Amino acid sequence: MSAPDRVGRRAFVVGTGAAALLAGSGAGAGAGSAAAAEPGVVAEAGVVEGALPDFHPLLKEELRFPLAWGTSPIRDFRAWRRAARAKVEEHLFVGPDDGTPYAPEFGARAEADGYTRESVTLALTRHERVRGALLTPHGTGPFPAVLLLHDHGSKFDIGKEKLVRPWGDGEARLASAQAWADRCFSGRFVGDELARRGYVVLALDALGWGDRGPITYEQQQALASNLFNLGSSLAGLMAREDVRAAAFLAGLDRVDRRRVAAVGFSMGAFRAWQTAALSDDIAAAASVCWMTGLKEVMVPGNNITRGQSAYHMLHPGLARHLDFPDVASIAAPRPMLFFHGAQDSLFTAEGVRVAYEKLGAVWRSRHAGERLHTKVWPDLGHVFADRMQDEVFSWLDSVL
Repeated sequence: MSAPDRVGRRAFVVGTGAAALLAGSGAGAGAGSAAAAEPGVVAEAGVVEGALPDFHPLLKEELRFPLAWGTSPIRDFRAWRRAARAKVEEHLFVGPDDGTPYAPEFGARAEADGYTRESVTLALTRHERVRGALLTPHGTGPFPAVLLLHDHGSKFDIGKEKLVRPWGDGEARLASAQAWADRCFSGRFVGDELARRGYVVLALDALGWGDRGPITYEQQQALASNLFNLGSSLAGLMAREDVRAAAFLAGLDRVDRRRVAAVGFSMGAFRAWQTAALSDDIAAAASVCWMTGLKEVMVPGNNITRGQSAYHMLHPGLARHLDFPDVASIAAPRPMLFFHGAQDSLFTAEGVRVAYEKLGAVWRSRHAGERLHTKVWPDLGHVFADRMQDEVFSWLDSVL
């Protein structure tokens, strides 16, 4: 018996109603399934690979996403956007922005090739101040800007440093950052590349990473459950903080507030389209390697079914109203880019196809199909390679 079987399979008493429901649906049929048991008979099962309940196909059938654009009874798009955004915010379990002053403190500076690196510490919420990296091109502003959102990667010792080359933090942090850049970004620091191209760049640590951690992989679920028990949410906090960061960036004198984009890879890609959906300060967003239909990714063995990292992107109950691409569509008709690597094992090809089709339908309904750029890179996996970066940079130049 495999490790998942030893952990997940247990005896339970099957009620008449549950047995009939499963038998009628055809789900779970076969040896050890609830459907094969007689009422009151002890049967072995309940959980399948990936800690999914064996009736998960029935739960997926119940997900109809009734608030999605085109399905919702709301026919005015602006009214739909307001309703959909309000529904997402309702499920963040974190209170709205209370106007806490950012009170930025600017720290260590370092000159680089064509731009200045600067440390900034600000209040993203009333509970905590966060240190970030701020890059400003040489020259006269105001400049376009990018809120750069870091990935997960089960690597917590660095956050913002995954995207912005660290300075003044010691050789160990620089070595860790360079190794990550080599693994995911063709050796580049995406933030530094953007600054050289004339963009102000802001990168901050999410809770658990870098200066705000590091946690371990196994501590993620405890952190998430502790926040739930405190009436908050790990994913909701991240969403609120990212929206606040976007507003801070847009409000800087050096920034042209009409030309602010959100850009991210992996979990950072999820954060990028989510921020665009929840913030009017974001004029465009580029998301690399995080977009899928929910039903298509909730399959045995997929990474999202393991828990842990999933908690950073989980808003409980929201799936009863909106799918992932439905949430991203709140940003329509603003320019949006979505890239996927066909060799990426974290997302099913079907999930990406479904999501891209949903997104395309929304943008076309707004007569803005040309503002949505979706692409699958056949030979690439879960990376933000240099050629992908170059295409994103050119796209940003064209839309901002």
